Formats: sequence, C-alpha cells, structure tokens
Amino acid sequence: MTTSAGNGQNGATGMHTPPVVSPQEWQAAHERLLAMEKAHTRARDALAAQRRRMPWMAVEKAYVFEGPQGRASLAELFEGRSQLIAYRAFFEPGVFGWPEHACRGCSMVADQVAHLSHLNARDTTLAFLSRAPQDDIARLKQRMGWTMPWYTVLDDFDWDFGVGEWHGTNVFYRDGDRIFRTYFVNSRGDEQMGGTWNYLDITPLGRQEAWEDSPEGYPQTPPYKWWNWNDAYVAGAAPDRRWVQVSDAGEASFRK
Repeated sequence: MTTSAGNGQNGATGMHTPPVVSPQEWQAAHERLLAMEKAHTRARDALAAQRRRMPWMAVEKAYVFEGPQGRASLAELFEGRSQLIAYRAFFEPGVFGWPEHACRGCSMVADQVAHLSHLNARDTTLAFLSRAPQDDIARLKQRMGWTMPWYTVLDDFDWDFGVGEWHGTNVFYRDGDRIFRTYFVNSRGDEQMGGTWNYLDITPLGRQEAWEDSPEGYPQTPPYKWWNWNDAYVAGAAPDRRWVQVSDAGEASFRK
C-alpha cells in the first residue's frame, strides 16, 4: 500500500519523496538494498587488497620539514612507526581564510580525523603538512581543537608528490633507513578520509586483520582483539580479557 503523500511534492518544500509503504514492503526494499550494499563492501575490500599489491616507489630525495621541536626529516615524521599517511592541507598566505583559518575543505577533513591512537596501534602515523609557519599552525590547532601532528613544508615535497596546487594524501612505508611511496589519492578520493578504517585501507599493510586478502607474510591479527579504548593502548599490551571474550562472537561477521 502506498499513500498519496509519497507520490508527489512534499508540502511546500518541493521535494519529490519516495513512496510511503507497509512494513513488509519496506523490509523487502531494505533487503534488496542490503544485497547491493554487501556487494559494495566486498568490492571495497577487494580494491583495498589491490592497494596492498601496488608497487612501491623509492624516495631518494631528502626532505626537510619544520615541526614544533624544530627541523625534521621525512623519516622523523613516521615517529618511529612503519607507515606514514601525509595529508597536504592548504593553510598558508593566499589561501581563503588566511590567517584565521585553513582552507574550508581541508578543515572539513581535519574535523573528521578520528582518535589517532587507533592508527598508532596499527604502526601508522598520520601527519598534516602545510606551508604556514609553525606559530600559525599551533594557533590554528588550538583554536579548532585539532591534535594531529602538523608540519611546515620547507622544500619541494608537495610539488614532488602531486599536491603542489591541490590537497592530497600520500602514503609511505619505512623499512629501516629506506622510505617508499606506496599510494596517493586526492580530489574526491580523499574527502572521505578521517575514519580509522578508511585510513588503514589505503596503507600498504591494511588493517592487518586475519580476514584480509594480503600478500604472504604481512602482519595480521584477529579482528576486534587489538581494538581498545583510546586511553588504554600500551605498546605490546592486549585488550582487556573480557573484551576479547565478547569479540569472539563477532569475528565471524567479517566473513559475511
């Protein structure tokens, strides 16, 4: 059964809304859409698996940045971890909003960044990069409540990695003293960034969970069991035993 309210304009708004149906019809429509959503999820997982097989490019040039503690190399931006996600945000003279604000789009991205402890627990560091001086960056972060590391670009890093005139996200992997570029995304591709899972899905190691399709030998642990409260992560420590017991029942859901 449908009602006339769903067949035409919705009052004064001018919205042409979908039909209003019975609970049974709604459930049937939901199940049809759910099948499409499941296919989309599997396709997204398959795409992430291909990212983990993307060839790497060695970074041969030395780059220098300015951080809160002074000059820093690209290797130091990793903060001792193996993976670095570097977002080029527009905050500099000439950008709309300067000097009170960064670019509105880049600020939207910054506002969506989840608690960094979860990325750090997967051996991953997120850093923002701009050409603004550190004093301006510190002031902006305090005003907006942002906590991610944010460095000043001092050389051609942004131009060399495809973000000289636009925002973009580069991903790097560090193996000892060697650094490799593993992935790059910009435009609408990185507007969805901010969530832990979206960030991990663009890294060379992925979420590092046992259900993922990754090359042989990649680090993987069971899903759920590494997850923790953002104030409870300790290097080498397992989540609370009660959480592990509860999460055993949910692990199978990753296979569906």
